[in-house]
Order: sequence, then structure tokens, then C-alpha cells
Amino acid sequence: MDFIFELLRTSSKNDGIWVIVDILSKSAHFLPIKSNHGPEQLARLYVDQIVRLHGVSSDGQSERTIQILEDMLRACMLNFSGNWDDELPKMEFAYNNSFHDSIEMAPFEALYGRKCRTLLCWNEVGDKKVHSSELMETSVERMKLIKKWLKAAQDRQKMYEDRRRVDLMFEVGDKVFLRISPWKEG
Repeated sequence: MDFIFELLRTSSKNDGIWVIVDILSKSAHFLPIKSNHGPEQLARLYVDQIVRLHGVSSDGQSERTIQILEDMLRACMLNFSGNWDDELPKMEFAYNNSFHDSIEMAPFEALYGRKCRTLLCWNEVGDKKVHSSELMETSVERMKLIKKWLKAAQDRQKMYEDRRRVDLMFEVGDKVFLRISPWKEG
């Protein structure tokens, strides 16, 4: 999870977005917030909007999602009339229904075992029925596949990083140079 701040203040007085990303499915939630929200308000919002739906977990996955969200905000800023928080649910919907290479499907499909049906494709539903045991088996198989693809993506990233790293061996008493940055005040 991470935050975007210094956005135009909306009529609801929101000037930030709290980005929370599920590690496995890549599903994201974009929560409009005020920059002066304290820990109590953030905790309440987190429980109300995230824990209620998914339980608790996190990592650094939000950084890439924030880049995408910022691109979406820039691309659509002219249409928001300063109220980007009203459009945030639509951006979240678009993000969660976009294909992700690392899991080879959209996050919505990873979570629910099927592609999202919008009003444009309700005619596809017709008389089809999904039985819960069939849905459960499909979901379990899908999660196994997602974990496999995610592991492959993580292994690829590790391989790229390992190419750039050099293991250094030191013995007690070896002399080394240290690069130290001064502490930033503020």
C-alpha cells in the first residue's frame, strides 16, 4: 500500500489517494483521502474498505500500481472538473479489469474465476448457471495457475536483479570504503 498526495482538492476536500494492492490477484483499491487524515481515520477506512472484504496483508506492490493510477489521473484530469474522487471507482474498475502479464489475466478474473460482465455483455449470461462446487474447483485451479505464473514473474525479476549484483566476501579486519549520505533535515 502507498499514497498519492498533492492532488487538486475536490469538493469533498479530498487531496490524496490511498492505493492498496493484493499481492496474488493484483487487484487494487483506490481510496480517496484527505492529507490531514490521522492514523485513526486511516485505520477506520482500512477496516471499512479493505479488511471487511479481503482480510489483512501487504507488500511493495503498490508502487507500480501508483504509476499506472497517476497515468490514468493525468489522462483524464480534464474531464474531472476537479472532482477526481468521484471518478476513482471507475478507474479502480478499469484497472481491475485490465490484463496483467504476471498473472496472465485481469485481477477481477483472478478473484472471481470469470471475466467481469458489464452492462454491455449481459446478453452472454442467458440461461447459463454456475454450480458452486464447479465454481469452487475452477477457482482453486485458477489460484494454482496464478501462483505458478506469479512465481515465474518473480523468478524473472530476481534473475534480472541478480545479473546486476556482485557478491562480495569480507573477512574480519578487511578495510572498506563507505559512502555515507548526510541525514536530511525536515
